[in-house]
Amino acid sequence: MTKTPKRPAAGLPDEATLLAFLRDAGSAEKGDIARHFGLKGEDRRRLREMIRELEAAGKLGKRGRKGFSEAGALPPVGVADVTERDVDGDLHVRLVEASADAPSAVLIPDKSKPGPAPGLGDRVLVKFQHGPNGWEARLIKRLDAGTNRVLGVIRKAARETRVEPVDRRSKDVLIVPAVQATDLKDGDLVLAAIEKGDHRYGFKRGKILETIGREDDPRAASLIAIHAHGVPTGFSEAVEQEAEDQDLPTLKGRDDLRDIPFITIDPADARDHDDAVYAARDDDPKNEGGWVVWVAIADVAAYVRPGTNLDREARAKGNSTYFPDRVEPMLPERLSNGLCSLKEGENRATLAVRMVFDKDGRKLSHRFHRGLMRSQAKLSYEQAQSAIDGDIDDATGPIMETILYPLWNAYRTMLKGRLKRSPLQIESAERRIRMSPDGGIASIEKRVSLEAHRLIEEMMVQANVCAAETLEQQKTPLIFRVHEAPSQEKVFNLADFLSTIGKPWNKGEPATTKRFNKLLDETRDGPHAEVVNEVVLRSQMQAIYSPENVGHFGLNLDRYAHFTSPIRRYSDLIVHRGLIRALGLGKDGLTDREIAELPAIADQVTTTERRSMAAERDAMDRYIAAFLEDRVGATFTGRITGVTRFGLFVRLDETGADGLVPVSSLGNEYFTHDDRAHALVGERSGQRYSLGRMVEVKLTEATPVTGGLLFEMLSDPEPRDPNAPAPRLGIRGRGGDARPSRGKGRPGGPKPRNDGRGGGKSSGGLKGVRKGKRR
Repeated sequence: MTKTPKRPAAGLPDEATLLAFLRDAGSAEKGDIARHFGLKGEDRRRLREMIRELEAAGKLGKRGRKGFSEAGALPPVGVADVTERDVDGDLHVRLVEASADAPSAVLIPDKSKPGPAPGLGDRVLVKFQHGPNGWEARLIKRLDAGTNRVLGVIRKAARETRVEPVDRRSKDVLIVPAVQATDLKDGDLVLAAIEKGDHRYGFKRGKILETIGREDDPRAASLIAIHAHGVPTGFSEAVEQEAEDQDLPTLKGRDDLRDIPFITIDPADARDHDDAVYAARDDDPKNEGGWVVWVAIADVAAYVRPGTNLDREARAKGNSTYFPDRVEPMLPERLSNGLCSLKEGENRATLAVRMVFDKDGRKLSHRFHRGLMRSQAKLSYEQAQSAIDGDIDDATGPIMETILYPLWNAYRTMLKGRLKRSPLQIESAERRIRMSPDGGIASIEKRVSLEAHRLIEEMMVQANVCAAETLEQQKTPLIFRVHEAPSQEKVFNLADFLSTIGKPWNKGEPATTKRFNKLLDETRDGPHAEVVNEVVLRSQMQAIYSPENVGHFGLNLDRYAHFTSPIRRYSDLIVHRGLIRALGLGKDGLTDREIAELPAIADQVTTTERRSMAAERDAMDRYIAAFLEDRVGATFTGRITGVTRFGLFVRLDETGADGLVPVSSLGNEYFTHDDRAHALVGERSGQRYSLGRMVEVKLTEATPVTGGLLFEMLSDPEPRDPNAPAPRLGIRGRGGDARPSRGKGRPGGPKPRNDGRGGGKSSGGLKGVRKGKRR
């Protein structure tokens, strides 16, 4: 909204007065200026002359067709494009309809707004103001964010240079102007903007915004994912400085917990350790056979305080993002791998919870402490498990009797309570990419689920429950981790499918975790085990963050909040601050302003979590495609994990890679999609390819830059189902889209999303990539 200065006395203004008016107004046409100053007749003619003289002297600039503004000035509010990133990582914007001499402005993001921050090529609505170091543009909102950007690979030909998109669903191939193509090389990864103009004929024209790397760089997969999904990278100088200025923790205002022999148990390659555990027999005679379990979490709130640069940037990032070759952390290394990492033998600030369980695994009580702790040992999951299994080393030998055996005995008692609670028991075969020293892919391995993983997971779950319970009891607002029960539509779809394999499911009976687990147990050793697991997974909703509590269906808990990973999740930091405020543990607790913003914060951290999940998934696809590129023509066994009208998705047993068998390659008849039976069915023969079936396929194409894999089906279809009606072409019915699909295979079609809704690994809060990361 343009500011209107107070109307002065009538009369021709002097130069300073006119420029001051335009500075405040942003811009104005001659008629507006005349009316503002009350000019008539001869004064209007003199005003036109005055404007011409000021324009000739370089003191006025054109704004639009008829408007004028002070030279080098920007309007109070305007639409701008993000055009460049400087050496400090700051983004600069330029007014969309700017004159040639109009300055650019440093973009100042509004970290309180949900959603990812703007990036190169985005169009934004901003408020301009003159700051101490030049023009600043404060973000009001993103407009057509990212719609005119293409992330692609340079392909050079004799007469032209093209940008081919890395997104296999995109059709925006761009032609690069010759003046920009000189320094570009074939295989460069670039970010380009689609230029305005008539694109009805031929390829669109593009402008190179940034060169990101090389297509043949072993780290290209994560680079592409980071830029494609707008994952924030690095930290501003102000944030790094704030992190460096933090001091080592002291006992001031803290309980001394250094005599408690906590240990950390993490992945072997973990660099940060934000949780530690300890357990001992309860010496209360009223709780015979019971256990005291401690969970100590890094006190990130002591360093990342509300309103600081550290806080604003952590909130904008929302969470850390993990790739096979790198991590884009939420906090600078000084904190994430330093002061907030519970390192062995070093004093660390902690927010810890002491929990008491009875002999049946039922939690009797808990209490939070803000203290100073010192970890006694750092173990990997494999190391801890080996010790319990009898393979003791120098690190585990001295702590077997005092720490490890009590931890395992406490966990096995807690397990009784977990089994009674009956959380959802969906199995998920996760894969891990091991990188070689040169940055290539050494191997792709199936993640092994150890009892050590489940021990840490259950202790973290219980600590998270304690946080939610305490804040509810203290009537302090918080962000819950919620997971709704499956919708009626999803349950009905599940029931329809189960009827095709002879498993009854009463649609009128409420969906419960015990009911799902009973189904999974009944089919676990049968021929339909994997497909039932897959379909049950798809029937689940996604977990989200919310200030409103609806419980956590997957964990079968009435209240649940994320508390255990504040180094890598902003949601957990909010819960920490809530506990500090509710329990009077310091002056750096949740503020009134944060409480008012909880709905927006919950929406944002849900968005940033999904952004990270999508980026991690895309990077994994590209790494796997690169790993398999040399094996085009080889045959593999796999399982059909997705059925669509344009083809079958098959997941390979060896690597867990997902690829497409186009429907056009399935034979010499039309195949129709029966979504009730999750099958493609031959029009004439009635033969079918069904979800969950084991098949043999040949790899025909692997494209690392897009992550795409194409297979050829080698297995024959299953015989016609004698109980199934004959397919009818051209009719939409309960069986889904029955139109012919032959010849319409889409190699670039979307893969099933690994989001708990279609064909992939669980990420809807049921399974986490790292312990306690996303449940």
